[in-house]
Amino acid sequence: MYESDNAADVYDLVYQDRKDYRAEAELVAGLVRSRRPDAATLLDVACGTGIHLEAFASQFDHVEGLDLSDAMFSAARRRLPEVTLHLADMRTFDLGRRYDVITCMFSSIGYLSTGPDLERTLQSMARHLTPGGVVVVEPWYFPDTFIDRYVSGHVVTRDGRTVARVAHSTREGDTTRMEIHYLDADKDGIRHHDEVDRLTLFGRDQYESAFTQAGGQVEYVTAESGGPGFFVGVWP
Repeated sequence: MYESDNAADVYDLVYQDRKDYRAEAELVAGLVRSRRPDAATLLDVACGTGIHLEAFASQFDHVEGLDLSDAMFSAARRRLPEVTLHLADMRTFDLGRRYDVITCMFSSIGYLSTGPDLERTLQSMARHLTPGGVVVVEPWYFPDTFIDRYVSGHVVTRDGRTVARVAHSTREGDTTRMEIHYLDADKDGIRHHDEVDRLTLFGRDQYESAFTQAGGQVEYVTAESGGPGFFVGVWP
């Protein structure tokens, strides 16, 4: 997914119009501070183009990001040249330091394929926490909350450029198959880009088990916006 600079640019244009990243960062900071008031350092896993990370920088003294995609990593580097970024896999990363908070936003955890992958990811996060550290994961939908054959669309126009995004999501066993098409138009013409993303429909019990096996005490917090909510884990 998003393995070119242009795709990352289109992603930014669409989602900055659809989402309030700053409000989401403030919400997560509140969840963290109610459990760890002195939290000062944060690692955002699967940070993408760095928009959440940029918002977290106003909430915490020191932030860093991690992503597996070269294109997303490059976009985050352009946005946040002074922030330390790591090109690494969320399942196996080893950064040699610890953080008070580790986040994984925008349902990025759903791109893991198996339960063991989910467990390995939480174990990697746990290894990078300071004592009393907090992990906040925004999950993908659960098997019982996913809407099969769901269609979504969005159009944004900015600075003489219009991008339309249409997505169709279907369920294949415990996996979401999301087919996405983009039309990207400006004075030079119209371009079409399409992709198929697959996200795993982990059950709530699988998330909670992964947190617990990694040594954390976890709570599921529902989202007032109707989104997938958050798993918030605290480690000794």
